[in-house]
Amino acid sequence: MSVPHLGKDDKQNSVVTIAGADHSPKSSSPTSPALSDTSEDPEKYIGSPSDQSVPYESSSAADADLINRFYEPPDTYESKHRWDPLATWTEAEEKKLYRKIDIRVCLVACICFSALNLDRYNIGNAVSDNMLDDLHMTRGDYNIGQTIFYASFLFAELPSQLISKKLGSDVWIPIQMMSWSLVSIMQCLMVNKTGFFVTRSLLGLIEGGFIADTILYLSYYYTANQLTIRLGIFWISLTVTNIVGAFLAAGLLSLRHVTNWEGWKWLFAIEGAITFLIGAWAFWYMPAGPTQTKRRFHKGWFTEREEVIIVNKVLRDDPTKSSMHNREGLGFRDLWDSFCDFDLWPLYILGIVMFIPTGTVSTYFTLSLRDLGFSTFHTNLLTIPSQVLTIINILWMTWLQNRSQQRLLTASIKGWWLLILFIALVCIPDSTNKWARWALLSLITGYPYCHPIIVSMTSMNSGSVRTRTVASSVYNMFVQAATLIASNIYQPSDAPYYHKGNRVLLGLVVASLVLFGFAKFWYVTRNRSRAKKWDAMTQEEKAHYLSTTTDKGNKRLDFRFKH
Repeated sequence: MSVPHLGKDDKQNSVVTIAGADHSPKSSSPTSPALSDTSEDPEKYIGSPSDQSVPYESSSAADADLINRFYEPPDTYESKHRWDPLATWTEAEEKKLYRKIDIRVCLVACICFSALNLDRYNIGNAVSDNMLDDLHMTRGDYNIGQTIFYASFLFAELPSQLISKKLGSDVWIPIQMMSWSLVSIMQCLMVNKTGFFVTRSLLGLIEGGFIADTILYLSYYYTANQLTIRLGIFWISLTVTNIVGAFLAAGLLSLRHVTNWEGWKWLFAIEGAITFLIGAWAFWYMPAGPTQTKRRFHKGWFTEREEVIIVNKVLRDDPTKSSMHNREGLGFRDLWDSFCDFDLWPLYILGIVMFIPTGTVSTYFTLSLRDLGFSTFHTNLLTIPSQVLTIINILWMTWLQNRSQQRLLTASIKGWWLLILFIALVCIPDSTNKWARWALLSLITGYPYCHPIIVSMTSMNSGSVRTRTVASSVYNMFVQAATLIASNIYQPSDAPYYHKGNRVLLGLVVASLVLFGFAKFWYVTRNRSRAKKWDAMTQEEKAHYLSTTTDKGNKRLDFRFKH
């Protein structure tokens, strides 16, 4: 997000870059395309007013003063003491600083996310070890259990985000981790489907909201474009966890043959214990924000100058990030207004439709491989190639969208990829060689992962901290709803090749492509409509609008949607 252009488009006259947002309604942020974070000269002062990622271009100092008054952070903002609209820094300084942030913040977020996925997805490894037979369960019972999990996960999204916003992500994230790890360990005590249903529900309730909480935490340190790249890395960690988890499972499940305990019980107990240790460490390690790293037993991560760079770079990209304290809660009206923001609904609907096809195949991947005749050991190892493919796809997808700035068009590649593969899956005969079917399923589960792109779009297009906090949770609720639906597409009566289910999934792939096109059309049309009104205003009219408008966030005339 950026500060609006009141003056003529004359880079020679650029005089100031705005670094914050006023707490009043008139300060809800506008946005315009960001410029590159880099320059040819490593010592160039990229923090200078004319060269920061989002410049305010003006022909007079009076305009600069006007915009400063609109976007100065409120006194309640925890990093107000580091705000400096005239601060400058070199590209070399910034690169060195963000290498430090990537290690201290992004890497830690990835480790915590890996712990989530280790406990969330090890159920797929467990069922490959005949867990259903040991608990006297059918695949229908398994479907019910997964439905309970995702329904609980979905239900907990908003409450978890509200707690996180009040307590602080640095406090709530470790509490979540240690709590669900205990439930994960308790799964080793299951003896029937009742225990399975109860633990599935508890895991969903505690894990719900974790992803949105973590993304909110990362947004304190990164600009919108930087966050998109880091989210790509964030979800790569999911895939890496699945690969590591497959190797762990291959070893732990083999303990069935050397102990009195079933292998899946060892899997839940040991992986749950790993998560508990990570959560306890995170509770001690994570600070509240970039200017709050100095605490008891902590000397602090950043110098005063580094804190100035972080705060001003983030606020110049999105002034609204200063509009709420990182320990400030949300009210019911904030929730309702954010939920009713119709401009975000194209992304919400995409979230539920585009993840059902892949979610269904992924949920049943290990069971399908067992049905094809692969052993428990080989089934877990055969999931690894698709995970490696996912990493490769995330890397080039993230690079492509960052290079082209065409987010929805890049994300739609997923739909075209799946369209070809699901047509093949529907058409191949039942007599197809098991290795050919495995290859096809691996290509589907290793699809171009567009989730980081849509998540970052939801954050960018929210327009305020309040909306962003709720929107991240609502979007993830729709994604979890997709997973819930996906768990029930394949029915036991349709096993083992699920002909009916695959035809349904093919139809949903086609629907997702239509929705990608509609979302692109929606945001382009909205931006053109606003630009027409904004450009027709005189400089005085624009200044009057900024000082008097009651429009908030992405409803302002000077806000532009990313697409």
